Amino acid sequence: MIKASKSISPFRLSSLLRNQKDPALALQLFQNPNPDSNPQPQNPFRYSLISYDIIISKLGRAKMFDQMEQILGQMKQDTHLSPPEIIFCNVMSYYGRARLPDRALHLFDEMPSFGCQRTIKSFNSLLEALFKCGKIEKMRQVLEGIEDYGTPDACTYNILIKACCEGEELDDARNVFDEMRSKGVEPTDVTLATLIYKLCSVDRVKEALELKEECERVHGVLANAFVYASLMKGLCGIGEMTLAFELKDEMVRKNILLDAEVYSTLISALFMAGRRGEVSGLLKEMSEYGCKPNTVTYNAMIHGYCKEKDFEAAYGVLDEMVKKGCRPNAISYNVIIDALCKEGKWSEANLFFQDLPRRGCHPDVLSYRMLFSGLCDCGQFNEAAFVLDEMIFKSYAPHYARTHKLVEGLCEEGNMELLGTVLSSLEKANVLDGDTWRVIISTLRKEKPSDVFELIDTLTIQ
Repeated sequence: MIKASKSISPFRLSSLLRNQKDPALALQLFQNPNPDSNPQPQNPFRYSLISYDIIISKLGRAKMFDQMEQILGQMKQDTHLSPPEIIFCNVMSYYGRARLPDRALHLFDEMPSFGCQRTIKSFNSLLEALFKCGKIEKMRQVLEGIEDYGTPDACTYNILIKACCEGEELDDARNVFDEMRSKGVEPTDVTLATLIYKLCSVDRVKEALELKEECERVHGVLANAFVYASLMKGLCGIGEMTLAFELKDEMVRKNILLDAEVYSTLISALFMAGRRGEVSGLLKEMSEYGCKPNTVTYNAMIHGYCKEKDFEAAYGVLDEMVKKGCRPNAISYNVIIDALCKEGKWSEANLFFQDLPRRGCHPDVLSYRMLFSGLCDCGQFNEAAFVLDEMIFKSYAPHYARTHKLVEGLCEEGNMELLGTVLSSLEKANVLDGDTWRVIISTLRKEKPSDVFELIDTLTIQ
């Protein structure tokens, strides 16, 4: 007699679900935990809240929302369970990331039917989801009923401050911050980081420094590495290099870990200030603190060398990146392509572009646009037409201004055959606009009126 396999318990199911990486397989397991057994209808499998939480999280992260909502409906019918608020908070977060504000609102409204009381925590989750979806007006409407769910806390105010900053309403963000303190709600490191980042991005650096000091002195909120990086970037942007380096020294005194972002900001600033010779000292300091340069650090150096037109040094940084195991990204190469083109070194830029696959990098749309623009600006229309054809083949759209320059140049050269090919390619890519035709007609009328008929014949043949 064959022995029946042992049934999976609710506890065991939770463990199996947690270990299953594939959300679709996890869903199958959840729906049929004991496929070999033949349970009586009156003894259905009793799922635990942990199992529901795990499968809902897996489906939500995978954006399998229809399946997730099916499980939520099943959980609602499971009357022996009282789902905790955190499950619904997580689901609203998934909806926010997926830009599904209506589903988040519906779930929030449905929470009481699950036997779950809504508090300021789930209200904040809804507010955050609406913010991520860009539904600022809906946030305002929802806020009118906040008293029904509790008192606004630091999380509530942080979301509102982020929304104001995102909407370029920095003064409103400061007003929210003032209200937060007047209501006795202590700001957090998130509050400080959000406000300082935005203040520095609009060159209100002095105000940002005052806010940092105030938060440390009055509220005991200490600046973290992100705050320092924002301040240093802001200071460097307004030419206050000395103050930026003083903040770096302050980080060292306070035992705050200096990361690659901080050093990258300072390296960029040194190049901008023409103090290239001090970069090696910063790199040595990074090594002494055990901070490895990352792609952003190396890209800052490449950009700095390209600004100084020292392309050999820029190539050297690429080689060093590979040697140190830090893979260059598209930005690393695009900075060089753009700089070479602007310097009129179109042939070198073209050769470098063609060499990218060998270097393990596939050109992106910016790579093509930069090279195409550079070739047009240098009057290399034959080469530009070839790059344009390759762009369109890859479904990369060129900038209209540069296609106009290309067709204008071909018209002036009287190269009707190549112009016809270019126009045919632009038409296939659906980027041939009326302005392009106006450029052609205007140029041909001025330069070579007889070529209008040759162009018409060429397009007719094609």
